[in-house]
Amino acid sequence: MIDIKFLRENPEIVKQNIRNKFQEAKLPLVDEVIKLDKENREIKQEVEALRAGRNKLSKQIGALMGKGQKEEAEQVKARVAADAERIDELSEREKEVEERIKTIMMKIPNIIDPSVPIGRDDSENVEVQRYGDPVVPDFEIPYHTEIMERLNGIDLESARRVAGNGFYYLMGDIARLHSAILSYARDFMIDRGFTYCVPPFMIRSDVVTGVMSFAEMDAMMYKIEGEDLYLIGTSEHSMIGKFIDTVNKEENLPYTLTSYSPCFRKEKGAHGIEERGVYRIHQFEKQEMIVVCKPEESQMWFERLWQNTVDMFRSMEIPVRTLECCSGDLADLKVKSVDVEAWSPRQKKYFEVGSCSNLGDAQARRLKIRVAGPDGKKYFAHTLNNTVVAPPRMLIAFLENNLNEDGSVRIPDVLRYYMRGKSVLR
Repeated sequence: MIDIKFLRENPEIVKQNIRNKFQEAKLPLVDEVIKLDKENREIKQEVEALRAGRNKLSKQIGALMGKGQKEEAEQVKARVAADAERIDELSEREKEVEERIKTIMMKIPNIIDPSVPIGRDDSENVEVQRYGDPVVPDFEIPYHTEIMERLNGIDLESARRVAGNGFYYLMGDIARLHSAILSYARDFMIDRGFTYCVPPFMIRSDVVTGVMSFAEMDAMMYKIEGEDLYLIGTSEHSMIGKFIDTVNKEENLPYTLTSYSPCFRKEKGAHGIEERGVYRIHQFEKQEMIVVCKPEESQMWFERLWQNTVDMFRSMEIPVRTLECCSGDLADLKVKSVDVEAWSPRQKKYFEVGSCSNLGDAQARRLKIRVAGPDGKKYFAHTLNNTVVAPPRMLIAFLENNLNEDGSVRIPDVLRYYMRGKSVLR
């Protein structure tokens, strides 16, 4: 959510930003919020003047009564009552206007960074760099669930009977590998100075609307019936929510946290849930990283965060590339975003395994995450998040890149400790 003062002073910049994101339908919102903001400030001025006048009139009533001028005192009382009625009327309108302003401001997209390429959708994202050499072996690589099934590592049919499409049972060594990757990711981030955290897996509605746009909320979140609670779609939601309505000392920044959680997603509007795959599913586990920092440090942390994911995948010898997300592919709260994609030897192309986002002060403004500077002045923090690893997708990249011709799967050195010394799955 952008600063309404910025919008008031720079309406054309805000409108051009909307055009850059190909959301022209939102252009009228800018003029509407400017009009409402003007009305809101006029209401406040009138209410302030009426209250000041009421205080003066109240003093007059006492003076008139003291002089025995009851008739004049009653006339002044009538004016005070009329002013009070007008104040109540204006205050009610003020609430309506401010609620409408808030609703509109939460729909207007954040100002994107000037470096973001302009494009309509993810097909226009721009490759930045490749890490590692993508290899296509001279033997056929089966679909990832076939590899798992040969290792007795997945049961989709039972999961379908129990919960429907988009769920799975991981079994045996594949389940161990899944947990090993998460444990390795946890320790990898701890070694990079991040504090490990296991957060709540449900959050209240005020946190949900603080961390994401309405469109994302509708497409992703599962609501707990009869409760003001939602299942998290990623631990970023819970971790940023940890700082809701706080004033943080500048000397304590940055907060660098890495968190484990299960994630639950409706995947509404997705291109279908694969019945036999684990690429797009309703439930998965993930290791995440978040940073809360000073505004001038957010770009530096953005570069560090996506590099962490690249480094972790490369430590497991998986080729990856980074993509700069174009304007039309950015969620409304994001200033800038980079996707990390892993190489798929079977498909002979890269696919997304993580996303790093700088949200500027948008989440902090919604959640009232403030920082107290040395001079006592308060300002909004910047927030960032990035996927360390989401094992279901990671497993696809891992199995395809480590598959041997005989059907066995090699375990890289960095994971063998977590697999009790195993060097290969057969």
